[in-house]
Amino acid sequence: MLSKLFVLSPRGDTIVLRDYRHDLPAGVAELFYKEVKRWQDTRDTPPPPAINCEGIQFVYIRRNSLYIVCATKFNISPSYGIELLTRVSNLFKDYCGILNEESIRLNFVLIYELLDEVLDFGYPQVMSTEVLKSYVHNSPVETVSSPTESTFLGGRRTLPSTAANKPIAVSLDNMVI
Repeated sequence: MLSKLFVLSPRGDTIVLRDYRHDLPAGVAELFYKEVKRWQDTRDTPPPPAINCEGIQFVYIRRNSLYIVCATKFNISPSYGIELLTRVSNLFKDYCGILNEESIRLNFVLIYELLDEVLDFGYPQVMSTEVLKSYVHNSPVETVSSPTESTFLGGRRTLPSTAANKPIAVSLDNMVI
């Protein structure tokens, strides 16, 4: 029952936009960003995770300064929207390795493929990384955050803390048929 799911940069630029139901106007992402900025300018507290503006319900989470937002005309539970967005952001992190603007821009084809598999006409389907491995065919483009990250296997017996930022490897050799 989601109409749109989009990811905004801290500047309000739309990085990813997926329209599932085509029942909302085109400028919904800008409307959300203006509402959040208006809220932040008039109050000292951050805006609530669910916002109703002009008959459109927005539910969002903020991860690594990115806004991950779902928009709908229907009255959905905010906890449903937050749980869905949290799982989507975890999938993005699992597949891209790190969740930031650069990794999403480099892996936009993979992100759109994930969104197509996860949500069907706005209804959630499969949210498990392990199950999605057999359906997702694009491989992630790895972003290197530090020069020492690529040399972590050079004689050391343990992995550095940045090993958690590696994307999952989708290969046909590891798949069980």
